[in-house]
Amino acid sequence: MHKPKRYRDLHAHIDELRRSGLLVDVDREIDKDSEMHPLVRWQFVGGMKEEERKAFLFSNVKDGNGRKFDIPVLVCGMAANRAIYATGMNCDLEDIPAMWDRAIANPIDPVEVDNPVCHEIVETGDILKERGHGVDALPIPVSTPGFDSAPTLTATNVITVDPDTGVQNMGTYRCALKAPERMVVRMATRVGGAGGYQHYLKHQARGDHEMPVAIVLGCPPYVAFMGPQKLPIGVDEYTVAGGLAGEAIEVTRAKTVDLLVPAQAEIVIEGFIDTTQVEPEGPFGESHGHVALEEFNMPMRVTAVTRRKDAVVPSYVSQVAPSESSVIKRVAYEPLFLRHLRDAMSIKCVKKVSLHEPLTGLLRVTVVTVEDDASSTEIWRALYGATYFKADCSKICIAVNDDIDVDSPDAILWAMSYRTNPSKDIQTLEHRGMGHGPKREKEGEEDSSLLIDATRKSPMPPLALPGREYMESAKNIWEELKLPRLMPQSPWHGYSLGAWHEVWDTAAARAAAGDYIENGRISLTQRQPGLKPETKVDPETGGPEQG
Repeated sequence: MHKPKRYRDLHAHIDELRRSGLLVDVDREIDKDSEMHPLVRWQFVGGMKEEERKAFLFSNVKDGNGRKFDIPVLVCGMAANRAIYATGMNCDLEDIPAMWDRAIANPIDPVEVDNPVCHEIVETGDILKERGHGVDALPIPVSTPGFDSAPTLTATNVITVDPDTGVQNMGTYRCALKAPERMVVRMATRVGGAGGYQHYLKHQARGDHEMPVAIVLGCPPYVAFMGPQKLPIGVDEYTVAGGLAGEAIEVTRAKTVDLLVPAQAEIVIEGFIDTTQVEPEGPFGESHGHVALEEFNMPMRVTAVTRRKDAVVPSYVSQVAPSESSVIKRVAYEPLFLRHLRDAMSIKCVKKVSLHEPLTGLLRVTVVTVEDDASSTEIWRALYGATYFKADCSKICIAVNDDIDVDSPDAILWAMSYRTNPSKDIQTLEHRGMGHGPKREKEGEEDSSLLIDATRKSPMPPLALPGREYMESAKNIWEELKLPRLMPQSPWHGYSLGAWHEVWDTAAARAAAGDYIENGRISLTQRQPGLKPETKVDPETGGPEQG
């Protein structure tokens, strides 16, 4: 007898979000076509901190024609912020990289089960063509009202199988609704692109007119996170999800295609992708932050829609970063970069790698944080290594010290302004292809990368802000006075950058305590004849600085 699963399905994940105060339940009627995504989008563009963002569960959904749906919609339920992502991973945020490492190193094969909840309701045959049935029964939101041409599935795990090896692949691809029994799927076709597209090419080469496909909505979180994660082509994502869960993931045979789907999925859309012709799809607001214009993509003939009786439709907020999709990718990608630099390339001075999120969408600006005493050679090895690690990332790659807040563009510009000699500390690399973006490379078109060493090359005077203890004390007074809520922007206090001495610490403490007279008495004893004004003082001797 099969033992009960321990990992959470989407329903249990929603319950945990609610218990943790990370979910907003919306009972008010909401139009999925014009109101839903704009409402949730406000938490990304309304000046809220990341930790204030929430998942939204809509239980009273209608479409633009006033038609009501009895299926709730979960938006931002997987990664409105990193705390929600960590809830899905059932661990603390700092433990996520290690969890991925262990899962990839210790995969667990899935186990096949019968009578799964994803088959509690099954539609096949002619009923799929009727309005209100097939995919038309699902409350799929319009992601970018005003620009998108169709409701589009975004929170997908799209399953295909390699016709040569029999190994399944699972990717997150958008799927536009065209009719109750028809969609158009967009898979990445660029070099190094989607595993599903590689299967598509193999089916074409074999002369197959169709490719079987299953589009899964609402997988258990461990499985859902497989779609956006970048695993090597040929790795069965179910085995890695099992490694995350510490037990076999339950799967079941689809009804009309020979594919294994997650048994605890909310909804499964089965069918066949036509390999002989393509159909216009889009426009659609893409994760690179621009609207993808209309392109020809892969038509899909729907042969079955199965679901739980109490199904929930998940939907990602993507488009301009920050967004739910950028949080998912950032949490997954940054540890990959760090492992590559520190482990594969043995650059031990690298402390972290950060992918800039707002507007640039992670793919354009990479910031490498290095130790203060890192050698120039190792800094440049890190810049080159990060730039070439992923073909569609690091158009601009910047090295900084760990006093720089990598999430503050102002702090990064500050480092570049005072720590960079453009003639020595900036290089460009040609022959780069940037891939995913509004100017996706065409045949023969190339891009380039900009590398910047913005680390300290020598000691510098402290940042001219009050010391931390004084700023913290003043903040307490601010709050006591009930002044407007503060949102501290790093750096918010002064600190040493190397060119500082304990003598000056002592003098500063006297001044802050109101004893400037003593400092004046000391400086009087250090008067010097015949020196040019602005000659620097040597704090060790009290005399002029030599050299």
